[in-house]
Amino acid sequence: MKIFKYLITALMLVILSCNKDDDLTGETQETQGYNMLLIGNSFFRPYAEKLDEIAVDAGFINHNSTIVIRGGELGRAINFWIDSNSTEHSLIKSTLDQGGVDYFGMTSGHNSDNPIEGFKSWIEYALQSNPNITIFISLAPFDFPNGDPNGTRPDWDTLAADNGFSTVQEMYSFYINDILHNEIVDQLRIEFPSTKIFTIPTGLATFDLAQMNIDGLLLDEINMFGERETSIFTDSKGHQGDIVREAGGLIWLNSLYEVDLSTSTYETGFNTDLHEIAKRITDNHDSNYKQ
Repeated sequence: MKIFKYLITALMLVILSCNKDDDLTGETQETQGYNMLLIGNSFFRPYAEKLDEIAVDAGFINHNSTIVIRGGELGRAINFWIDSNSTEHSLIKSTLDQGGVDYFGMTSGHNSDNPIEGFKSWIEYALQSNPNITIFISLAPFDFPNGDPNGTRPDWDTLAADNGFSTVQEMYSFYINDILHNEIVDQLRIEFPSTKIFTIPTGLATFDLAQMNIDGLLLDEINMFGERETSIFTDSKGHQGDIVREAGGLIWLNSLYEVDLSTSTYETGFNTDLHEIAKRITDNHDSNYKQ
């Protein structure tokens, strides 16, 4: 009888121990950060940098990123690739050569005559040492919301009208669906059928907040142009103010780490509910192009 009682007690201890280990494993998986390589320009950098802050705040303590940035067209995937003698090209390759890269993110800038050029080259190279890597493309907004001061580019409304669209939002939707998704992502998925490739609708933070500001729907005193802390845009090029950066960072957090933004406690520093705006954007993003 004593032996029987001992066996029962031992069995219970094993079960409790297994349950405890399962709980710890679940906690570890929940807070496990990713190793990321992020390359782009000034319409990409704010969100890559913001993710470093927000991911840690959300409890992903092992989140790590290598961020490689060059301005304007130089920050496109194709230009990073063809500038093979540049320091940035070498840094991207050496990071990939080390292996262990979970996510490789690039900005959406591309050549119109060969849209997947650059993306394809980098993915081919990345897969050599990172066979399980996941690829994402951050969808940048159009630049020069009020037009180029030099007169070479029209403002957003004129740009949309000239291309047969009622609003710039309508034009941007076409740009995402018919060009970025159909001509780039779909083609890359054909080239790399075993690799996960998705997009992040980053640019909608810019368009939605700009329109909300026009409509008087923001709960903060925000200028359309001005200082980064209090404006949608910081210059005529359309670089992002803090309110856009915060919303875009939340979009990245949800898109990459699948954090429920309705329960996130991250403090954005704004009265406007940027969590709700980011959640609406990510919820409405085409599910075929989510992670």
